[in-house]
Amino acid sequence: MIVLVTGGARSGKSSFAEKIYEGKKDVVYIATSKITDREMEDRIKLHRDSRPSIWRTFEGNYDLQSALGEERYYLLDCITVLTSNIMYDMTKDKERISIELQKTVEDAVYNELKALIDEINKRGYNLVMVTNEVGDSLVPENHIGRVFRDIQGRVNQRIAQISHEVYLVCCGIPMKIK
Repeated sequence: MIVLVTGGARSGKSSFAEKIYEGKKDVVYIATSKITDREMEDRIKLHRDSRPSIWRTFEGNYDLQSALGEERYYLLDCITVLTSNIMYDMTKDKERISIELQKTVEDAVYNELKALIDEINKRGYNLVMVTNEVGDSLVPENHIGRVFRDIQGRVNQRIAQISHEVYLVCCGIPMKIK
């Protein structure tokens, strides 16, 4: 089963995703965040403290299928940070990102996720993925921000298409939309 959980910032997405696996012991948490400053360190600590300590953690943004082991349940949190990290790796020296490079970044993110999803399906495992619904907020004032929003929106659409279930979380309330 492949489940995508989306919603705005601080909407309760991660909490809902973790509740899907409540009571399960054989869970792997695929963490895509990197500690880049004190704020991110604090955010990561909050996430670590919110999930059971018996869950195994895999940290990374590439070769995600290498997180797979004998466990049957996987939670990837989050696609938005994965996209940001891959986009930064591919475009960090650019002031403007061409349409061609945008498509290359989008495909790189999608291919990472698709490889993981394919392997999960092949093994009969379960995967819950968390992402942000970035199109419901302000239009970013700069080119890089708008490009990120566009890439993330398209990645979300592509992943939703190949997910068995999709939930939108708003104000801590999950709504099944697929």
